[in-house]
Amino acid sequence: MDDSANQEMTALRRELERLNGHRLIRIYDNWVRLLWFQFLRGLAFGLGSVVGATILVSALVYMLSSVDFIPVLGEWAGEIIQVIEGAP
Repeated sequence: MDDSANQEMTALRRELERLNGHRLIRIYDNWVRLLWFQFLRGLAFGLGSVVGATILVSALVYMLSSVDFIPVLGEWAGEIIQVIEGAP
């Protein structure tokens, strides 16, 4: 083997050792940590979906309630806002 191939192999070994020490590889190496990581990831995804949908629906209902030139939609959105606010 010539010197350049030897240097490349040494650099490759160092890079492989660095990648094996990476946090993600250590998480996937242990199934308990992997389950915990996936559980937390699912919780974050679920919470983000609920918060995002709540904001989107509330903005949509607010915009529809301010539409006066389409009476059916404006009244319907106003009723939804009254139900949400708990007004009789």
